Amino acid sequence: CSAIDACESSNGGCSSKAECSRTTPGNRACVCHAGYTGDGIICIEINPCLVNNGGCDRNAECTQTGPNQAVCNCLKGYSGDGKTCTYISLCSQNNGGCSEFAICNDTELAERTCTCKPNYIGDGFQCRGKIFQELLRNSNTSRFYFHLEALSIRDISGPGPFTLFVPHTDILSSDPRVKDWIAKGVMAQVLRYHMVGCANLLLKDLTAITNITSLHGDLIHISYSQNSLVLNNKAEIILSDAVGTNGVIHVINQVLVP
Repeated sequence: CSAIDACESSNGGCSSKAECSRTTPGNRACVCHAGYTGDGIICIEINPCLVNNGGCDRNAECTQTGPNQAVCNCLKGYSGDGKTCTYISLCSQNNGGCSEFAICNDTELAERTCTCKPNYIGDGFQCRGKIFQELLRNSNTSRFYFHLEALSIRDISGPGPFTLFVPHTDILSSDPRVKDWIAKGVMAQVLRYHMVGCANLLLKDLTAITNITSLHGDLIHISYSQNSLVLNNKAEIILSDAVGTNGVIHVINQVLVP
């Protein structure tokens, strides 16, 4: 007589995911493979993600990759190895993309809000202060600012509102008359002719009027030609509606002469 090997046929009736071990003649034991659980006859794949998020951080996603195997990936807005995930502060780098004159506040799910600081206006991504400051910050208008500074003209530093028609920096830099005006002491009058007090006139407002009085005292004539607003029949508004806390700046392509 020979002993019967219970595991010899059909894995001894054990699960295909189990190991059949011969015990005594005609008997066997079924033990599930690593990564599986059950009585050996039935073996079920273990999903580690079902218990304690698979050992992942609570701000991570657990993804099963095999029997009792998983990977951990930090959720959006968090960084780390998945076992440990740290909240990413968008505001910690480059002020979260907000303006330098804005306050960045982190919110949930990798979002943030941008709010202009006191004494500035805008959407948080672009914030402007008084128009006198804004002249310097914009290369298109910075030359006008330097002329105001050189002559200590502070008319537009007050509460306003003001409307400025600023010749583009390239125009002011290349106009040969500027040196003559400075030498003759009339540059301040020319600059003030580009300023309007007690009015915050956007482009849409300018289309409804024909004349406005400058701080110099002379009128500026406004006309509409070929879809453009033109001042004194020669200077075209090429950039408009740069709104500050005490007025608005328009850039023109010619110097206005009183």
